[in-house]
Parts: sequence; C-alpha cells; structure tokens
Amino acid sequence: MATRLEPGFEDRLLSDRDAAHGLAPDLARVLVVGASQINRIVVARIVERCGLKAVSETPASAVRVLPLVFPGLVVLDGGPDNRDCDGVVAGLVALRRVSSNNLPAVILLSNRTSDPAGSSLASVTDAVVTKPFTTEQLQPVVERLVRKAGA
Repeated sequence: MATRLEPGFEDRLLSDRDAAHGLAPDLARVLVVGASQINRIVVARIVERCGLKAVSETPASAVRVLPLVFPGLVVLDGGPDNRDCDGVVAGLVALRRVSSNNLPAVILLSNRTSDPAGSSLASVTDAVVTKPFTTEQLQPVVERLVRKAGA
C-alpha cells in the first residue's frame, strides 16, 4: 500500500515502508523559491558560495519539483506580503512529516522584521532573513541550518 502526499504531489507515491523509516533529503541541495528571478539568482549565488547546489524555481514550478529534489534546505522569497510561496507549504509539511529529521529546513526572506506569525509559512519556517538582505546576513543562516541538518 502507498501513502499519497498532499495535493500537487500526485507524481510521487511513498510506500508505507518509506513513510515509516523516513526519506533522506539531499543535504547538498537547496531549493530557492520566489517570484523574482533576480532574487532567486542572488540567493542561488550565495548558496553556491556555501558549497551547495542551488535549484531555482518559481512558486508554481516548485510545487512539482520539491518532492523530486527533496532538498535539505529551502529558501522561500515571501514577496511583498509573505504570501508568494503559500502553495509550497503543503509539500513542505508532507516532506517534513516523512523525514526522520523534520527536513527540509526553511528560510523565509521577508519584508517584515519579525517572525511570519499569521502567515501559512509560520508552521514550516526555521529562520527569517529580512529584505533587503546581504551575503553577510544570509550565508551564515544557510550554513547554520545545513550544519544542523547534517548533525
């Protein structure tokens, strides 16, 4: 028997054995999700400086790519109101549920200086980096979460 993941994940079925033992995320991959191509490119370059492989996707395409890539870390550009990536939340929740380490870890790039409380991203966010961000702000957060995921 197989367990079907959340809507948008129809192409990937998990066996009950996989769900019970947890899937292993690829800790060397980081999924960068955002509507702004420029922001995705900047974040991907920062991720690559950390020695990781960045996979850049729009929020719509990320829904399909997320279960196939199963990254150790996801960087979400929330957009002006932190709602650009709401469609990805169900997939993140599903992967965290089957992962033995509650992965992928999630960084939210936000215009707001506080946590994403009240948004759908609050349940899956591990760190918030305010925009505009610099390499010096984002890179240590990426490295910390990847190190924590590997422990």
